[in-house]
Amino acid sequence: MRAYKEIYLNRAAKNLGNMLDYAVNDCNLNGNLVLHMFITSGFAEQFEHGNPKIIAGISGIELASQVIESATGIKPTATPVERDYRSEEYWTGWVLAHYQWFTSMSFSSILRFLPFNDIIRMYLTLHEADITKFYAVADEIRTRDFPQTNLKRIRETAGLSQSNLAIQSEVSLRSVQMYEQRNKDINKAQVITLAKIARVLGCDIEDLLERETFKIESD
Repeated sequence: MRAYKEIYLNRAAKNLGNMLDYAVNDCNLNGNLVLHMFITSGFAEQFEHGNPKIIAGISGIELASQVIESATGIKPTATPVERDYRSEEYWTGWVLAHYQWFTSMSFSSILRFLPFNDIIRMYLTLHEADITKFYAVADEIRTRDFPQTNLKRIRETAGLSQSNLAIQSEVSLRSVQMYEQRNKDINKAQVITLAKIARVLGCDIEDLLERETFKIESD
């Protein structure tokens, strides 16, 4: 289930686009650093959960200012420059917001397989295409780089065996094995089961969910 209604998506995407554009092009900050600050400051989580103030209640420039000040203790003083075009950084924030909303994945999870610099490189070929083209490319990269299930990847990163996870989460070992082998659909698991697993692994429930690769229908 998505965190907020689609009618707010364009405003949310515009805000994230303007945040990156201002932080990178006016404040002269590295894009990877800005997104890192966005995540570690807690603003990304609020964005993911559809906090009305963050996705629509403030401007992208205000969001950037709050993110930077929260992360560094210093409020940026750069004057926003009005441009007659959408920068590569703006587009990067815009498609990130769309993909996060579409997949319900956390920004931190998305950026593990699709970092800022990789998205920027897609600008020339995809910035005029329908957003579904970006979804398809992003899904292909995710499948290529992380062919195993999200559960297995996160469990192994946490350094836990299947047995350890089963014991600590009080979810049966058989269920853990079947979810990882995709013999049992984790997307249909009970919320309490997902919550138990996520608590042990230190992740969000959404990070455990799987999604079929987005397919574009041919004409």
